[in-house]
Amino acid sequence: MIAEVRMAIKNSTGRRNMTIQKRKTFVLCVMSVAVLLLLGVRVGYLMIFCSEHYTALATDLHERERDIKAARGRIIDSTGTVLADNKTVCTISVIHSQIKEPDKVVDMLCRELGLSEEYVRKRVEKYSARERIKSNVDKEIGDKIRNYDMAGVKVDEDYKRYYPYDDLASKVLGFTGGDNQGIIGLEVTYEKYLTGKKGQILTLTDAKGIELDGMGERRKEPEAGKDLYISLDVNIQRYAAQLAKQAYETKQAAGVSIIVMNVNNGEILAMVDVPEFHLNDPYMLIDEFQIQCEGDSESTQDLLNKMWRNGCINDTYEPGSTFKIITAAAGLESGAVRLEDNFSCPGFIIVDDRKIRCHKVAGHGAEDFTHAVMNSCNPVFIDVGQRLGVDSFYHYFEQFGLLGKTGIDLPGEAATIMHKKDNMGLVELATVSFGQSFQITPMQLVTTASSIINGGNRITPHFAVKAESRDKTFVREFTYPVRTGVVSEETSATMRYVLEQVVSEGSGKKAKLEGYRIGGKTATSEKLPRSLKKYISSFIGFAPADNPQVMALITIDEPEGIYYGGTIAAPVVGDLFKNILPYLGIEAVQEETAVHLSNP
Repeated sequence: MIAEVRMAIKNSTGRRNMTIQKRKTFVLCVMSVAVLLLLGVRVGYLMIFCSEHYTALATDLHERERDIKAARGRIIDSTGTVLADNKTVCTISVIHSQIKEPDKVVDMLCRELGLSEEYVRKRVEKYSARERIKSNVDKEIGDKIRNYDMAGVKVDEDYKRYYPYDDLASKVLGFTGGDNQGIIGLEVTYEKYLTGKKGQILTLTDAKGIELDGMGERRKEPEAGKDLYISLDVNIQRYAAQLAKQAYETKQAAGVSIIVMNVNNGEILAMVDVPEFHLNDPYMLIDEFQIQCEGDSESTQDLLNKMWRNGCINDTYEPGSTFKIITAAAGLESGAVRLEDNFSCPGFIIVDDRKIRCHKVAGHGAEDFTHAVMNSCNPVFIDVGQRLGVDSFYHYFEQFGLLGKTGIDLPGEAATIMHKKDNMGLVELATVSFGQSFQITPMQLVTTASSIINGGNRITPHFAVKAESRDKTFVREFTYPVRTGVVSEETSATMRYVLEQVVSEGSGKKAKLEGYRIGGKTATSEKLPRSLKKYISSFIGFAPADNPQVMALITIDEPEGIYYGGTIAAPVVGDLFKNILPYLGIEAVQEETAVHLSNP
């Protein structure tokens, strides 16, 4: 009995174990089927819905990328004239694995590209995916090489910067490097707008990265950069350049610069700094610098840097008597002097035991302040400076914006070099008052003088007006800060009147232009060291005197022979105005001069 019970229990346990085992097997099978089903669904999803993505990834593993340069944005002047454009060029390359007739390839490339056999053969025989032979090849030559239809020779088109007017406004526009990026000038300032987005040529390769013959190419087209529209006027620029070159050659000068600017909004119409360089070959030293070259790379680079410098903004100078505009404005604005104040000039003045002479050795005698400005009398301006004092003088330097930079949209602007306030004694105050012993840029002088005669608005000089894509989908108009209240309207009107007298009857008479009311100031500043007797002759003028629209500054550096600003610089601005004022729509009037403010 007991044995039967034990057997029954045993059989029951065996059946239970079998049932559990069957259940485990079933669950395992179900899970396996589910996993297989999920995997099948996933594979199906990837094959049906993600095939393009993974095909692309697979393709990328066997594609070689070659960049296609994007067309750089053009630089366009205010008349719609293109000053900086793009020229289609070619890059010539070879693929060693595809070349069937290496000797013929070498011979053809040497002949068409003007390269040595050693140079070309070394690259043709090199085991590499692709070997570049030469870049920036003229399109005509590139097309000729393509027409040979030689296996393994590749011709890719890209772009090279091209300047239609070559040296015109070279130090304003600047140029680009081999990678088509801006180096100097507007080209570098507005790089982010002018540069485009590169395209690509995608070529199938084998596992070693060698391009496969006969497999074709895929292209991702480049996106052109934005066009930059600027205020510069090509006609005014060309005429200003002509006058500057004439003065440069006639006076055997070290350099001549001319700036023409709208006094009300800061738009620069022309900026010339002779000698200019060749934009289409910027690394070629022009004659003036070539004769100085010692032949080594360091000397060459130093001369290139000097050749590329824009003296209008990169270099400072002692402005001389043109700075008397600022001294006079500070004196009138503060009340330290009035037009009717009387002075006496014996030909010199003693300041702190130092004798400072007037340019007229015999002196100007008795004169009021108006005639002191007309005569450019140093002793009177020293007197005005002393009346102001160091603290007040510095206050107006800051108010006029002289101690900072103009903010012009060109790189490398130099700052004013001025005595520290604590170091300015009576002698320093005296020399600064008539424009010596400190230095500013020509651009700073034009900007500050404009703010004094335009009603007291400190404008920001600039070139860029807007950046725009060819299809007009992107337009960025540039704005610039204006600071009001630099001087009162009354002081501004007084300065316009006084400076008109300088041209009509004073030292600037050679800038006088029949039918137009011209204001201005002459200057003849002696360079350091004084012992060399080298001078900078200059004249700053504006028109119309009663409602200023345009201002021009010419500086002639180290002229030979006669060097007085009123004699050699003023006539150039007069000639400039004679041609550009009618062009700008500024009509001539019958009045030849202004009347006193008290008798309008």
